[in-house]
Amino acid sequence: MHNKKKIRDYGIEIGEMKKGRLNAITDVEGVKVGHVTLSEGDMQTGVTAILPHSGNVFKEKLVASSHVINGFGKSMGTVQLAELGTIETPIILTNTLSTGVAADTLIDYMLEQNPEIGRTTGTVNSVIGECNDMIINDIRGKYVKPEHIREALINCHEVFEEGAVGAGTGMLCYSLKGGIGSASRIMDFEFGSYTLGVLVLTNFGILKDFMIQGNPVGQQLKQKLDEVYKEEDKGSIMTIVATDLPVSERQLQRILKRTVTGLSRTGSIITTGSGEVVIGFSTATKIPHDEKTKLIAIPQIPEEVIDVAFRAVGEATEEAVLNSMITAHEIVGRDGNSRPALKDLLEKCNISLL
Repeated sequence: MHNKKKIRDYGIEIGEMKKGRLNAITDVEGVKVGHVTLSEGDMQTGVTAILPHSGNVFKEKLVASSHVINGFGKSMGTVQLAELGTIETPIILTNTLSTGVAADTLIDYMLEQNPEIGRTTGTVNSVIGECNDMIINDIRGKYVKPEHIREALINCHEVFEEGAVGAGTGMLCYSLKGGIGSASRIMDFEFGSYTLGVLVLTNFGILKDFMIQGNPVGQQLKQKLDEVYKEEDKGSIMTIVATDLPVSERQLQRILKRTVTGLSRTGSIITTGSGEVVIGFSTATKIPHDEKTKLIAIPQIPEEVIDVAFRAVGEATEEAVLNSMITAHEIVGRDGNSRPALKDLLEKCNISLL
């Protein structure tokens, strides 16, 4: 289940930096990912959970930030991320109309772990990201239930599937099948080596704009396809960035902004109807919730070397988007709606990526 061919298996190496061991967001130590896939008939949706570290995230918060490239989205929890610069829950990704059940279930999950919430301390800020999967999934069916959120949280692992799984089950990308993709980069500095990983939930773009390393693959496919899809970019992409690089919240947000370079290299023009939201965190420093008597030291890299992280996040985002497409499989969903998988079309149309 975890041996799908990724974009590198087709001879495409994105950028110049070294990838991590798994070439995934979980190359950042402690980060884990879990899915629940709901795929039957008109029900083509699911849940993806990201655990920032293996401990209690409420009691040991991480430096975090969010960035909105285009705000056509219904994410939850990003306001407090921007204000306080910390994350205190796992991240849940799902479809747009399931953000409510995701937030409610994640709150219950955190209340069970932390009996002091709402009693001797404040409340909790659940972080939920979404994309609209209504073309393939009957989104009005509201198939995602509390037990699916909990299962995704419980079944988080270092090794996870990509493609049309979890929250990505019903998603489209560049008019083809999209979903979950991931990639990572190793950042070498004079003071040490660090890892940056990206996970994307892709649901954006139109075929004519799609590119791989500057190669207009989308245009080539359009010329050879018999079926022409209605081309409107009203989707979204959720991008999750994890790193063990010691950074301040301000530096982290600067890094998150550079995910747009990776999106643009795949062909995205960030249309008005597409929501591009980025959420990121650094595992370098755990910030104790209960500390009130001591200064909290948060190390950060020199500003003069941050370009290394800028390059890493752009490369990893670009590769993660391509991985979300090349690992996806075709799904027939609501009202018989379907979109082909990139890997199938490359073979059918005899198009080489090299």
